[in-house]
Order: sequence, then structure tokens, then C-alpha cells
Amino acid sequence: MRDDTPDDGAPSARASTPRSTGAVPTIHDVAAAAGVSKSVVSRALSGVPGVAAQTVERVRQAAARLGYVPNAHARGMSARRSHTLGVFVRDAATPFYGHLLTAFQEQAAARGYRVVTATGAGSFSIDDERRALETLVALRVEGLIVCSGALPVEDITPFARRIPTVVAGRPEEDPTVSSVYCDEVSGGRALADHVADLGHRRVAVMTFTPRSSITQSRRTHAMAERLRERGVDVVTFGGDEAGPGFDGAGGIVASVLEAGGVTAFMTPSDAWAVAVLEVLRRRGIAVPGQLSVTGYDGVTPFMTSLLGLTSWRQPLRTIGRLSVNAVVDQIDGIATTVGHVAIDGTLVAGRTAVAV
Repeated sequence: MRDDTPDDGAPSARASTPRSTGAVPTIHDVAAAAGVSKSVVSRALSGVPGVAAQTVERVRQAAARLGYVPNAHARGMSARRSHTLGVFVRDAATPFYGHLLTAFQEQAAARGYRVVTATGAGSFSIDDERRALETLVALRVEGLIVCSGALPVEDITPFARRIPTVVAGRPEEDPTVSSVYCDEVSGGRALADHVADLGHRRVAVMTFTPRSSITQSRRTHAMAERLRERGVDVVTFGGDEAGPGFDGAGGIVASVLEAGGVTAFMTPSDAWAVAVLEVLRRRGIAVPGQLSVTGYDGVTPFMTSLLGLTSWRQPLRTIGRLSVNAVVDQIDGIATTVGHVAIDGTLVAGRTAVAV
């Protein structure tokens, strides 16, 4: 899908034709005459931000032509709208989720909405995440953005049936829930191509299962698959076995070194790459002199020139902006079908991975 959705609205599928002469015109009549949805008419006439100026003028002209006068009770009901989006991020303390949350808040403000957030602290269980979504919906948010690499889509769809919902930051192609994400397969393969192009012929890849992380599973398996296609000898190490947090980095590094002959180690994230670099430093292993290391996500502070980390940068601000637009367009009746938007990332060719 292209990012060319207008801020105003296409004609609503339910828009009715203006009533016969003599009947009191309604907001539905104005929507039909202006060629927009009912919610856009309400926002245009009440001055809520987010409606294009030409659309506001078209709605006002239609209202004047029909003699439409907003109902005071209806205005009161509209005024009681929360104009609030519920956002769940798995762990706002991590840079990846923190940057996404900031992007959500900025775009929500631009569209005239507030954001109420629920977040875990790294050790959130699936049950905890499900309860967090229930709490957000109970706060009468008008739309929901779910940003978690672990929560199964089956636990999200019940909420999507109740209020407009978008899954952000992970590949999700369920036909009942819209999503916006960076193309993990494309990114994993491109980063693997970079490592292969540097001449590495025996490469370690730290992989994950979907149960542990949907995003990291897809990207790391794409790395391993592409390396094999390039004729590279691939040694995989299960990240699920490393335990919570990055405490297992030492064990993973030890296994990589024991495998023998490995010249590059592809990790599933920038945070994991930094944890690995720290273990290698303590063991006196030079990077990239003895072992090249790559990360994934491309987010600050890991992208500091001090580290020079080789990574794959995800366009988090774009993901955040399009996710908010997608859920607000559902609320306003502009988007009436499920959409999946995959965005390409970019290679960061740093100093931690070099030619051999």
C-alpha cells in the first residue's frame, strides 16, 4: 500500500442521498452531498484538527445549501468523544519501543488525538499483555495500536472486532487486523547479503522462535536462509535458550567461539549486538579484527559513531505515523477495509563488520 491516503474522506458506503424537499436535513444528508463520511462532517463543522481545508469548505457549503443546523444534543454527544488512542508497547524502556511510542504520540497530536499508554517492563507475560489491552479498552479509547513482538494475533482480534485496531512494528498479515511494519524478511536477507558480500564463508546466526519473538524470528531465519542461498556455511544458535534479558550473551558467545572457524556473528537486534560486543571485549576478542558482529533495528543510542555498529535501520517514525493514520482513518470511516503496509529499511554499514 502507498502512503497517499488523504486526510479528508472518501464517500461513505453508507451515505444516503439527501432527503426530499420539506424534510429536515440531517448530518447524513450533508455527508452525501459533500462526498465524505458522517464523522468527517462532524469534525469539519466543529473545527476538530485533521480535516483538509478544502474539505472543511466543501462540507460547510453543503450544509449551507441544505439548510443543515447541527443538533445541540448531537454536538454534546460529539463533545463527549474521548479523542483518545490506546497504545500498548511491550517495553517502553527499550529504544525500539520507546522511539515508536514517541512517533505515535507526535502523529496522534497532529491528528487531534491524545494517547494513553500501557507498557510492560521486559518480563511481561502474554496474559499481562492481554490484560493491558483490556484495561485500555475499558478507558473508552476510540482506537487501539498494539506494538508487541510476542502477543499472538489471536489475542488481538477480539479487540479489533470491538474498536478500530492496528498492529504496529511487526509483520502481521491476518485478514481481520490492519498492520504497519518494516519488512523483516527483506531486511534480514539484505543484511545477510552484506555479510556475504564482505567475504564471510562461515557465519553464526542467533535465531528465535515465533513464540519468543515474531519479529526476531522472521528476520533471523531470513538471514540464515539467505546466507545458505549464497553458499555460506551457517551455524545457528537458539536465542530462546539464552533466557530473559541479555544474561545469556556469555553462553551464546562461548558457543559461537567453540563452533570454530566463524568469522561473523549476526545477532537479532542492536541491543543483543551490544551485549555480545561487551562479552567479546571481556574475553579479549577483537571486533572486527577476529569476529565481525551485526545488529538490527538501527536505533539510537546504539547507532552512535563510538560503536560504529553495522545494522539494519527500521523507519520507526514512518511506522508510527502510518499506524496512527491507519487507526484514525478507521475511526473516521475513511478506511473501511483491512490494510497491511510493509516498509523497507536501510543498511547501516558500520565498523563492526568488515571484509575478510
